[in-house]
Amino acid sequence: MSQPSFLAASLFVAFGGGLGSWLRYLTGAAWMAAIGPTRAGAFPYGTLTVNVVGSLLMGLLAGWLLRQGAAGESPRLLLGVGVLGGYTTFSSFSLDTIALAMRGQVGLAAFYVAISLIAGFAALFAGFSITKGVAA
Repeated sequence: MSQPSFLAASLFVAFGGGLGSWLRYLTGAAWMAAIGPTRAGAFPYGTLTVNVVGSLLMGLLAGWLLRQGAAGESPRLLLGVGVLGGYTTFSSFSLDTIALAMRGQVGLAAFYVAISLIAGFAALFAGFSITKGVAA
């Protein structure tokens, strides 16, 4: 089976991303409805849910895609990059980390986790600090 064209691949990702983002919103709204705004605001239940569920789904998808070969490119773009990318990027982070470890690159996997967390927190803090200074 041939690879999708750039346009088709872009449409798979865009449609899937929109769907995944909407599902992320629904997850947060479901928590809000289930436990109320005060409790839902006290802990990031929605984010935790999408990260764990998204990682499980990414694992199931990755296992299925391994059996599909090149025929799995369109589903990978739609479901993995699009839906799960819009639902949570943590699932991609989890997949990348496990892939490195499964290739025997445990040290590199640990470095990836550490640098992702440290750089991510530092970048968020820097961005927040910059905008806080501008808004003041």
